[in-house]
Amino acid sequence: MKKFEIPSKYRSSFIGQIKESRKITDPRKKDFTPTVLDFGPLQILIARHFGFCYGVENAIEISYRTVDENPGKRVFLLSQMIHNPLVNKDLESKGIRFLMDTSGNQIVPWHDLTALDVVLIPAFGTTIEIENKLKEIGIQIEKYDTTCPFVKKVWTMSEKLGSQDATVIIHGKHAHEETRATFSHSTQKAPSVVVKDLDEAKALAVFARGEGTKEDFYTRFKGKHSANFDPDIHFNKVGVVNQTTMLASDTHEIAEYFKSIMIVKFGEENLSDHFVDTRDTLCYATNDNQDATYGLLKEQADLAIVVGGYNSSNTSHLVELCERKFPTYFISDVTEIKSENKIQHFNYEKKELRLTNDWLPKSIKPLRIVLTSGASCPDAAVDAVLDKLLSFFENTLNKEQLLVSMGV
Repeated sequence: MKKFEIPSKYRSSFIGQIKESRKITDPRKKDFTPTVLDFGPLQILIARHFGFCYGVENAIEISYRTVDENPGKRVFLLSQMIHNPLVNKDLESKGIRFLMDTSGNQIVPWHDLTALDVVLIPAFGTTIEIENKLKEIGIQIEKYDTTCPFVKKVWTMSEKLGSQDATVIIHGKHAHEETRATFSHSTQKAPSVVVKDLDEAKALAVFARGEGTKEDFYTRFKGKHSANFDPDIHFNKVGVVNQTTMLASDTHEIAEYFKSIMIVKFGEENLSDHFVDTRDTLCYATNDNQDATYGLLKEQADLAIVVGGYNSSNTSHLVELCERKFPTYFISDVTEIKSENKIQHFNYEKKELRLTNDWLPKSIKPLRIVLTSGASCPDAAVDAVLDKLLSFFENTLNKEQLLVSMGV
């Protein structure tokens, strides 16, 4: 796989050596058990896969190179490059300005842009409408498009479904930048509708079965369906794609659910005429990180820490998985760990920060902590959390001693 040139401050020599060691012993990525870092009184169960993915490193490399190659020019990002506050703050410090926030609200008016400006398209991609607006201004977008190839793969699948006269059901968060982009591209070729989860999929199935009125459909799925979507005719053939950072198990469940709807509606012998099996369209990193988290759930631990941006979809799903078994703390970076007695963390369901006291049960010996991060989180941020945890314990191995003891 291509090696990207990203700032060294995002990397960690310690974590890099651990990852490289696992690659050597498990080149085909079949082993999803965590690496146990035994420091003595503290044991860290670090996920088999975590941290920056291909698409993120590609986007960061292009962003930094763009600034260097365009001295004196104004450089803008459509919105956050990735959902990580550390990286976005660094990009702003390089002089890059955001045109919009993550909800699509304008920060810099379009009329302020000129053909001399540089505009970076983030890893999530963007809508056809915004692409056309930039082209009308005269801004070149191809050279500065950092859209993840796995997102583009979803767009290609959506186009394929359209060519087969199928309606595209998008499993995603309809307000998320990536889903907004996928929806825009999908609607160019096919009727499209967005569902967030299985409950919303079941609500949509009411109309797929012909049991609801058009008025109810337009009310229930306002803002989530393509123009001129007709529930009476656009559920004769369907296929499911997804926002690349959703839970794979959820996408599979939604696809199987609509498959069963089509079987009941048209008969199993006619299934191929009414359901297109797309498999899932998640990116490899999302799959790997989720499988590695399932590997963590097979272990015994006292708590879990997940590091990443609070608006990161893929990170929130790792939190969701960890919470099935462990007391879990979702933090953006090491500064959220205030002390061994206080931690600030994010509740992604209620979208609020919380401060928890007595979060670290040091009386347990050895204390076992699960540690992982999202695909937009630098390894250096995870390493900083590890160092902070080690500072709360006495008589621990240092990291160099640990690597020697592990034969790394």
